[in-house]
Amino acid sequence: MKGDFTFSIIKPNAVRTGKTGPILAMINEGGFRISALKMVQLTLQQAESFYGIHKGKPFYDDLVEFMTSGPVVVMILRHENAVEEYRRLMGSTDPDKAEQGTIRKTFGVSVKMNAVHGSDSDENAVREAGFFFSEIERS
Repeated sequence: MKGDFTFSIIKPNAVRTGKTGPILAMINEGGFRISALKMVQLTLQQAESFYGIHKGKPFYDDLVEFMTSGPVVVMILRHENAVEEYRRLMGSTDPDKAEQGTIRKTFGVSVKMNAVHGSDSDENAVREAGFFFSEIERS
């Protein structure tokens, strides 16, 4: 059975440019229930730990720098088959290739500044949500 939740981040550029409200509205309109949400400013150590699986890749340093450049909104979203459904709502990583009506097509400006992150598997949703939310907050 597919998981009933996923994890998402509204990235610094989208928060900085006032897109948080419209993105949350799209998420709600997409049938997702936001069960946990908070705004955080990632420290360098937190970003390095969260994105540790990418360490050594060419984009790693730039990603860590970007994700610590301003506040982000982290959240747990509930929906049947949540990971797959949210990935559909987000759209392609590249906003230029994303379908109309997706979050990234609407609010993204580049592959790096594509407005949102979403878990790519049920296992990663559990890991990523656990990074930011306590067990009580996740229930």
